[in-house]
Amino acid sequence: MSKFFTSRKIFDNVTQIGGLGGELCYLIEGSEKALLIDGLTGVGSLKAFVRECTDLPVTLVLTHGHVDHAGASFEYGECYVNPADVALLYEHGDVDKRYGFVMGGGKPEGAFVPKKEDVVPPCAVKTLPVQDGDVFDLGGVQIEAIAVPGHTVGTMVYLDRARRVLYSGDACNANTLLGLPCSTTVETYAKSLDHLATYLKDIDKFYGGHGLQAVPAYIVDEAMILCEEILSDDDDRFETEFLGRKFLYARKFDGMFHREDGGIANIAYVMEKVYNK
Repeated sequence: MSKFFTSRKIFDNVTQIGGLGGELCYLIEGSEKALLIDGLTGVGSLKAFVRECTDLPVTLVLTHGHVDHAGASFEYGECYVNPADVALLYEHGDVDKRYGFVMGGGKPEGAFVPKKEDVVPPCAVKTLPVQDGDVFDLGGVQIEAIAVPGHTVGTMVYLDRARRVLYSGDACNANTLLGLPCSTTVETYAKSLDHLATYLKDIDKFYGGHGLQAVPAYIVDEAMILCEEILSDDDDRFETEFLGRKFLYARKFDGMFHREDGGIANIAYVMEKVYNK
């Protein structure tokens, strides 16, 4: 049993792995290879933990370059990432930034508390480009990459058509952050959702980078409506603070990010990044 990671099977060939900050990644096994979607924060050896889960050669692919998704890049020394997020990967590789993410909010009494020495140090990474339409063939399992710029400019999601599942990272959820320096405008994100919507006939549910349970694919439809309302100044424009930043949210919500109107999707944005210039 690992102090740093938890895991559970969500399908017979897919393991959901959780890190100390509540972040999630997914290990998908084919007959010949395994694909690790995202790399958590790099606190503790995810590579060693994955090796306990599978004997197959493992390829690391990122949904985006943020601190809580790209950490294992510095352990594997190689990863697939959209070129637009390579600089972000290194920017978020800072040891203090990654340790701070895991320690954010404190720890419950009796919980394991990692040391800063447990953070895998940053290093040069061989970054391989992943683009919209790329397919990873694992042997009997094919995973297709889809570009969804929004949360970051280089955000990618990964589709398993056979399972009718999308591994979505932070691309579309109950707290989709668009108001970050690395985010696109709401206008660009709306176009990304239009593109993602063309795949919905092949998707039943999303497994994301946070939150253990899957969400229904119609979350995309909800997010598209929110984009339309933001762009037409017709959303709730609910102002609040998250991660030390002030955001406007398209819908009012409670302290657990549950929308007051019962919907699932929500979008956090800033007025400076609504429209393309």
